[in-house]
Amino acid sequence: MALIPLEEPTTKRIPPDTFSLWALAFRPFYLLAAALAVIAIPVWAVAFSGGLQLPIPGMWWHAHEMIFGFAAAVIIGFLFTAGRNWTGLDTPSGAPLALLAGLWLAGRLAMAFGSGVWVAVVDIAFLPVAAVLLLRVLVKAKSKRNYFVGVLPGLLALANLVFHLAVLQVIDADPLMAMHLALGLIVVLETIIGGRVIPMFTFNGIRGIKQWRDKRLDWAAAIATGVALLLWATGAGTWAAPVSIIAALLQAVRVGGWNPWATRKVSLLWILHLSYMWIPIGLALIGLAQLGVLPRTAGIHALAIGATGGLIIGMITRTALGHTGRMLVAGPMETAAYVLVQLAVLIRVLTVVAIPAAAVGGIHAAATVWSLGFLVYLWRYTPFLLRARVDGKEG
Repeated sequence: MALIPLEEPTTKRIPPDTFSLWALAFRPFYLLAAALAVIAIPVWAVAFSGGLQLPIPGMWWHAHEMIFGFAAAVIIGFLFTAGRNWTGLDTPSGAPLALLAGLWLAGRLAMAFGSGVWVAVVDIAFLPVAAVLLLRVLVKAKSKRNYFVGVLPGLLALANLVFHLAVLQVIDADPLMAMHLALGLIVVLETIIGGRVIPMFTFNGIRGIKQWRDKRLDWAAAIATGVALLLWATGAGTWAAPVSIIAALLQAVRVGGWNPWATRKVSLLWILHLSYMWIPIGLALIGLAQLGVLPRTAGIHALAIGATGGLIIGMITRTALGHTGRMLVAGPMETAAYVLVQLAVLIRVLTVVAIPAAAVGGIHAAATVWSLGFLVYLWRYTPFLLRARVDGKEG
C-alpha cells in the first residue's frame, strides 16, 4: 500500500495590498484621531480669535473634542487591539468595527454643526457601546487584571453625560468640571498602562539597562494622582494643592527609576519617557495654580498636550508599526512628529507661565506645530493602516 505523504499545515497569507482598514480597531481609530487632531485644533484657534462661531462656547467645544473625540478614539483603538492580545479573543472587526467608527464620526459631526438634545444623544452613544463591547471580551476571558481599563470607557461616558447635562442646563454644573474629571481619568489610565509598558519597552529595547521599580511606589503614585485630580476637578478646597504636589513627587521618583536618560538616542523610547514626565510636571503646575501662583491652564495643557498628546503620538506610532508587521524603529518622520508635539506643549505652557503677554500668539503657534505633528503621522501611516500587514498575517 502506497504511503500518502502528510502535508504540513499552511497559514493563509494576506497579500500586502489588501484593504484592511477594518481588520483591527487601531487602524480606523488611529487615523480618525489623527485627522481630528489636525483639523480641530486650528478650528479652535480661529474660533478663539473670533473668526468662527461654534455651536457651543469655543472653550467647551475645544476641551470636549480633544477628550471625547481625539483621546477617546485612541483609547478605544488601543484597548480593543490590546484586549485581543490580553485575552486571545476577537474584538470587533469588519462591519461591527465600521459601525462603531461611524458612531464616533457621527458624534464629531453633531458637535461641529449642531446643538441641543439630539447632539447630546448622538455624541454620548459611542463610549457606552465601546465599553460594553470591551468589557464583554474581558469578562468572558476572566481577565480580572484588566477590568479597570475595561470600565474606563464607561466612566468617560458618564463624564460626557455630565458635560452635556451641564451644557443643556439640566444640572447646575460647570461643563469644564466634567472635562477635568475626564482628563483626570485619562491621566490615571496613563499612569497604570504607562507604568506597565514604558519600563518594559525600555528594558527590552536597551541591552543591559539598569532600572529601579517598586510596586508600593506604583500604587502610591497612581492613588495619589487619582485623588489629586479628583480634588482639583471638583474644586475641593485646601487639600487639593498639597496632594497634587505629593502626587507630582511620587510620579517623578517613579519615572526616574525607569532610567529615562538611557533612552535619549532611541526616539521610540524617549518620546514615551518625556511624555510621561509631563504628568509630574502637570501635577506640580496644578498644585501651584491651586495656591494662586499660576493660571490653571498651564497644568491642564501640561497633562493634555504633554502627557496625553505625547503618549498618544508615541504609542500610535509604536503599536501601528508592530501590528502592521514592521520593525519597531522610529525614522526621521516619526521623530519629527514627536518633536513637533513636544514643541506644542512647551510653547503652550511656557507662554502661560513665563510670557503671559504672548499667550494668544502661543495658542496659535502651539496649534500650528501640533497639527503639523499629526499631519506627519497621517502622511506616514495612512498607507500602513489601510493595507494588510507586510508579513501577510492577520491583523
